[in-house]
Amino acid sequence: MTLDLADDAPHGALLPEPDTAAAASDADVCIDDDALPGQSAGTWDEPNSGANAAADDDQPGDIASGQAEPAAPAPAAAAADNPRLQRWAHYLADLEAYASMRVPLASHGTLVRVTGLVMEAGGVRAPVGAVCEVLGDNGHPVQAEVVGFNGDRAYLMATGELTGLRSGARVTPRAAPHSPPLLGRDNLLWRRSEDRGLHLPMGDGLLGRVVDAHGVPMDKLGTLNHVRNAPMVRRPINAMDRDPVRRPLDTGVRAINAMLTVGRGQRIGLFAGTGVGKSVLLGMMARYTEADVIVVGLIGERGREVKEFIEDILGEAGLARSVVVAAPADAPPLVRMQGATYATAIAEHFRDEGRHVLLLMDSLTRYAMAQREIALAIGEPPATKGYPPSCFAKLPQLVERSGNGLNGVGSITAFYTVLSEGDDQQDPIADAARGILDGHIVLTRELAEAGHYPAIDVEKSISRVMANVAPKAQLDAARRARALLSKVNKARDLIQLGAYAPGHDAELDLAVRLQPQLVALLQQDMHEPADLAHSRDQLIALTGS
Repeated sequence: MTLDLADDAPHGALLPEPDTAAAASDADVCIDDDALPGQSAGTWDEPNSGANAAADDDQPGDIASGQAEPAAPAPAAAAADNPRLQRWAHYLADLEAYASMRVPLASHGTLVRVTGLVMEAGGVRAPVGAVCEVLGDNGHPVQAEVVGFNGDRAYLMATGELTGLRSGARVTPRAAPHSPPLLGRDNLLWRRSEDRGLHLPMGDGLLGRVVDAHGVPMDKLGTLNHVRNAPMVRRPINAMDRDPVRRPLDTGVRAINAMLTVGRGQRIGLFAGTGVGKSVLLGMMARYTEADVIVVGLIGERGREVKEFIEDILGEAGLARSVVVAAPADAPPLVRMQGATYATAIAEHFRDEGRHVLLLMDSLTRYAMAQREIALAIGEPPATKGYPPSCFAKLPQLVERSGNGLNGVGSITAFYTVLSEGDDQQDPIADAARGILDGHIVLTRELAEAGHYPAIDVEKSISRVMANVAPKAQLDAARRARALLSKVNKARDLIQLGAYAPGHDAELDLAVRLQPQLVALLQQDMHEPADLAHSRDQLIALTGS
């Protein structure tokens, strides 16, 4: 058999076998422009076999003079030294594996019940997370995802409106994608049950674009180019293969750089109530943080805030290197969860390419609320404040996907906003998030009402990796500044009543004298960037450390 592997062949395709192939030996492979070192392009024959061995015996010269003729390099050894042959060998192995795949028979079921947001289908044999299509009366299929099952009944949650569906509607599981292998790329085999799940666009074509939870552009700038569909479910990285957080990250926010230094690959939460400036703080970090790519996930927010965040807070400079995934509050709960998963998958894609990614997700609480709606709809019993146990299991599964990449290649530094209902820091989602994140930044309403922006309460905030990424002088200065601020806050009532008299407490006197300068250090205009080195020097000079 002869395979024509010419360089001008389209990627992912084998050229048809020529008519003269019958005259060639099965061992001959035509490899144009990929000849072994020391050989001309043409046929590649086995050394010392058949007619070639007889022809070699008749050659005069080296044998007659008593000198041994040098042996020709073995094909395996020659391929190891030739990158182009290695590429073709890898491609042929992918083709062989692709041809040997077993394709399951197509099956379908029927819709038997719709209760609220949950659909029940009989006869559907699909794993949890698989994507199905429900055909309505209007002829347009409704996309749904399997979220559970009971016996032979599958529970599905739609990603759109249920209008037009009726009893007995056809439910068809979407088959796993079988893309032909491409030359020069790592080709994955779709054999896992997760591969039957959702596949959405990934690639550099997403930069500067605003898409929804399905990867559909929302900015009316045309279709996406230079993208390739990839699965949303990825295998987690072994904890022992991750590099520790050792390098500081400049966020451009002076209060964070000086008092709560963040490390590259850290996962930190922004804990705040409504209307205290968390969106403005996210926009500042999106514009000023040192990162190759920024991925913004707007999950469960008001639709009005999506465009305002992009145009007024993020700006053109921030959007140029960003990908925005928007799943507004009016979207179904499954779409809101899918939006958070899609934003994380995009960040993972760029991290696997060796880039440093900043992931901003607003908010983690809306993600948990969407999971609560789904879990309660399929009958899971509620636990703390109506949140089923699956909500607390989903949070670490999402958060643990960010962080440093495999063996130090790329990183995802993630900021998750956590809404505190009524500014209650003991909310179950806030309490669970504090336990799985690498630190928390608390924004208080008291500081926001006093005109202190960003309204970061450094006494209640902490960065758990600051000791690994900041020098000792900065750690001592931050500890000293925090102690002085705490001293002033405890004596605030005495100062306001006029009962404070200087000279009785030297530490309090110093704290009162330095308070205006400390407050000015922690305040910052949203259009004013502050680099890490300058913020550190200001703090050390102020505290005298």
